[in-house]
Amino acid sequence: MKKRVISVAVLAFLFSVQGKAQNDTVSGNYKKQKLKLEEINFISSYYSQDGNNSAVTGGVGTEKLTDIATNIEVILSKKNQKNNVHGFDLSLGIDSYTSASSDKIDPSTVSSASYQDVRVYPAANYTFTNTEQKYALNAGVSFSAEFDYTSIGTNIGFTKTSKDNNREFSVKAMAFFDTWKVILPIELRNNPSDDEAKHLDTKPRNSYNLGFTLSQVINKNFQLALLADLGYQDGLLATKFNRVYFEDASVRSEKLPSNRFKIPVGIRANYYMTDRIILRTFYRYYYDNWDISAHTFSIEPSIKLTPFASLSLPYRFYTQNAAKYFRPIYQHELTDSYYTSDYDLSKFTSNMIGLGYHLTDSNKGIFNVKRIHSLELRYGYYTRNNGLSSHIITLALQFK
Repeated sequence: MKKRVISVAVLAFLFSVQGKAQNDTVSGNYKKQKLKLEEINFISSYYSQDGNNSAVTGGVGTEKLTDIATNIEVILSKKNQKNNVHGFDLSLGIDSYTSASSDKIDPSTVSSASYQDVRVYPAANYTFTNTEQKYALNAGVSFSAEFDYTSIGTNIGFTKTSKDNNREFSVKAMAFFDTWKVILPIELRNNPSDDEAKHLDTKPRNSYNLGFTLSQVINKNFQLALLADLGYQDGLLATKFNRVYFEDASVRSEKLPSNRFKIPVGIRANYYMTDRIILRTFYRYYYDNWDISAHTFSIEPSIKLTPFASLSLPYRFYTQNAAKYFRPIYQHELTDSYYTSDYDLSKFTSNMIGLGYHLTDSNKGIFNVKRIHSLELRYGYYTRNNGLSSHIITLALQFK
């Protein structure tokens, strides 16, 4: 699925703005502050997976997929006359992937448009920070596009920090307005029995989230955070090119309810065991009105090897029960109102283990390049008990 590519020439514009602002002054003793480049973050990752439960072919078949993702983020700031901070966060992401299962939408083609795709997702965020009263307001917009959908996102948030800087409360609201181009499996494109959507129809899918975070410094070695999210989706929530094979071997396009509530709550705790060892832990409970409940637990010890280098060993365990609309191939009844054989909605447990290396040097810079403030390299191996497995390697560079 091909997407439009947006030029990163905006970065050159940002640097020119920074240079021009240095000479701008106003009357009086106050000198107009320049737009300061805080940092540039570059992240690139390679992901590959394989499995035998493709939803495109009814819950059986290859899930082989590869993805190369790159994201560039530019963070700028500017202080006003009252020493308050205006922050600007601009980013551009591009993913390029190939999916063997998506090519089975129309297996008669040598290589369909869905086999290889590019996703482009720019975003812009603004933050106003009142340094005296210790609060921040932020708002942002985002966009994403590919062959079969476009998405427009918006967010707004508020953060309040206590006078002693030991407590922080934040709330953030997000909304995403998606438009999907309906793509049906080749054999169902002229099938009038599916009254939900016809081939090449455009359908909406909207998502709304409200998140709360309360962070507290317990003491110099222990920090705690409580997290809660409320999520709601409406519109076309089924992936219409996913096949479902019924007990009589007939086939239909996936069909799911047009709304979904999600309620995850979690707790995060960081403990500084020694000057060299930090232990990060996280637990989350999830529930939605499709009857999925799930538990996530992660632990990540980080060991400081030198004043500039550290090693981390992340591990995550996840388990969920099946959605009430899920059945494996040939087990759905003809009287079912909703149906899916997508194993993301099945009962499963998963494990992910990784290794991370972080290097930082604000004086000499990484590899003696002063502008490169830090480097991080991470690897993760993920496996499910239904046979899906994946590998991901990520490189992150921070420029200042």
